[in-house]
Amino acid sequence: MGTLNSRESGTGELQQPEIQAGPSYVSGSRKRKQSTGPSLGPESGTGELQQPEIQAGPSYVSGSRKRKQSTGPSLGPESEKSHNQEEDLQQVVCTSQGKKVKIKSEYAYQTLFLNGETSDIKIRALGKVWCLHKMFLCQSDYFATMFRDSWKECHKDIIDLEINDQNINVESLHFVLGSLYRNEYILIEPLQVPGVLATACLLQVEDLIQQCDKTMKETINVKTVCSFYVAAETYGLQSVKTGCFEWLLHNLMTHPSVELYKELSTDLMNLVISSSNLLVMQKEIDIYTTLKQWMFLRLNPGWKGTMKQLLVNANNWFSRHREHDGSISFLETKQGIVFQPVFKNLRFQHIICDLASTKVIEQDALIPSEWLSCVYKRQWYTLLRAQQYTEIGPRDINETELEEYSMRCGKRIVRDGTYAWKWSGYNFGIHLYVIFTSHYIIFKRNALRWPYDGSICLQLQRNIAFRLTLVYFDSSGKLSFRKTTGYKILTFEKDEEQMVMKLDSIALSFPLYIFCNFLFISLENTGN
Repeated sequence: MGTLNSRESGTGELQQPEIQAGPSYVSGSRKRKQSTGPSLGPESGTGELQQPEIQAGPSYVSGSRKRKQSTGPSLGPESEKSHNQEEDLQQVVCTSQGKKVKIKSEYAYQTLFLNGETSDIKIRALGKVWCLHKMFLCQSDYFATMFRDSWKECHKDIIDLEINDQNINVESLHFVLGSLYRNEYILIEPLQVPGVLATACLLQVEDLIQQCDKTMKETINVKTVCSFYVAAETYGLQSVKTGCFEWLLHNLMTHPSVELYKELSTDLMNLVISSSNLLVMQKEIDIYTTLKQWMFLRLNPGWKGTMKQLLVNANNWFSRHREHDGSISFLETKQGIVFQPVFKNLRFQHIICDLASTKVIEQDALIPSEWLSCVYKRQWYTLLRAQQYTEIGPRDINETELEEYSMRCGKRIVRDGTYAWKWSGYNFGIHLYVIFTSHYIIFKRNALRWPYDGSICLQLQRNIAFRLTLVYFDSSGKLSFRKTTGYKILTFEKDEEQMVMKLDSIALSFPLYIFCNFLFISLENTGN
């Protein structure tokens, strides 16, 4: 028996959105693997399994759709139906000047697909039998190739399909086969689209693949994003994969969700956390807190509660672990070791620059002490270099350095007004304030004019590399506005302020989010 397999990604590993995850299924000239033919099954008996009609959701497309012109065989023996039904059938299968004649979709679907009248081929898969028609099946590239190339199966009355893709079930197969009898698609609920996509790729129904692509892009949300990402990577929908990844970068911390944390795999969270484009609320210690809550939910998927209750419950759960295995960190235990790659992507140098944050990670005892010892040593070396060599900060824009080592932070502006703040932490004595008004955003280096806590850098000039991004989400949580400075370097004298973004021509909506990436000192020649 031949095996019919669905598409698989190249390596099975999650890749960055910029990296192509296998061949694309959404371009007109894409290449596919040649599927092997299905095997022959025994002749079916007189009892044929009839499939109930799948309840479809709201239509995502209106009007007729284009299909590839079929060159397959006719429907078979002369039908004994009335003259009117013969005319209806002709409207289904005839072509005129190379274009599809308008299909009487309901007749074809109800009479031919659901009732199986005038069937000339049977398809058996997943324990069910469909009585179908070669003419309609030829709209699937897979079946068209089978019949055109005179596979031995096309001379038999029944074809067995062995399906190994776990994303394909009876409902999705029924839907895709039935779509060949319709002149428009009525897609099922978004959560069921991955199954339809898997089946459409298996049977090579090109226009249905493209409709799945369109539907997935329009319905990315907290319930669908993880399943859509995996499906898009598996079946080569690169633009959908990129859209899902960007949604996660934008919403993971701005719109935290217990449901989302439970669904995020270790590999996918690893990619999200390592990105410099992650929209971080507050600062790096809050990324650590997000990971702590996520790890708790991955280990306790049955937990039920709200986001407000999550951190307390997570802290209590890890506290009980410390009492039981106090000699080692949690990430060194059998339960925790799988999460090590994700936590390694935290930028610890921007956590230990703040006393309160340092106390949190030391008391939690999640992080191996060797990791932190290396960070303390490296930061102490960097501090000595900055002081003894009168370091003035980054001189050139090194995007790789900024992407991997910049401090990530963010703030939510609830309503219009004037705001001034700085993110806490020791940044080599640089006290940088952010000032927001409805007309502009400025940075101000504070030396002596404003009150300050801790030490302060009194060098005449200091360079700061940064990127500022301003965003707004609509009521559904989708990013509807984005403006960024790109990576820049500014030189500040003591107590100098500089405008970094002008807002006069922008109609602002609230709440607004401001996100910044900062690099206060270059990491060159630090031994990193």
